[in-house]
Amino acid sequence: MKKVIYAASILVSATLILSSCSRKVTRIDSSEQIDLSGRWNNTDSRLTAEAMVKDILSAPWLSGYTQAKGKKPVVIVGMVQNKSHEHIEAETFVKDVERSFITSSKVGLVQGGKKREELRAEKADQQTNASSSTMKKFGLENGADFILQGSINSIVDSYKRKKVTYYQVDLELTNIETNEVVWIGDKKIAKYIKN
Repeated sequence: MKKVIYAASILVSATLILSSCSRKVTRIDSSEQIDLSGRWNNTDSRLTAEAMVKDILSAPWLSGYTQAKGKKPVVIVGMVQNKSHEHIEAETFVKDVERSFITSSKVGLVQGGKKREELRAEKADQQTNASSSTMKKFGLENGADFILQGSINSIVDSYKRKKVTYYQVDLELTNIETNEVVWIGDKKIAKYIKN
């Protein structure tokens, strides 16, 4: 009898433990702003990219270039370094910036980095493996007129169970031909976290 009661109590305890450890996952809209940890997140990345591209495209360099050259400039997004205290995947931010450029239709955007190398490797492969009527030629790429580069930085101020994290994204747009910096901008985010 004692064994039955003991086994029943273990079964009830195990059921309670397992049910309290169960996890519920709910799908949400990816544009919904939810900040669980206080760290850099997808909302910070998207909103920062949109604000900074809006600022870039409203600066005088764009109209000056368009009037002088009679065409929209071509931009390449270069290195954006994560210098913050967190692991931030800078490529996600770069993609948000590139998407904002394309959506604006005010500048052309060319591929950079490893993706450009992959495109060139594909072109090289086509030289021997594609028909001459469909083969893409070397030397016909659009050259970028401007390069966008920058960094993501952070400062953490904490005391006991309170913490404020400051993020600052700094970007610079440079004329590739002249090395002239035509735009510098930053976006600051501050998050107060109380445990």
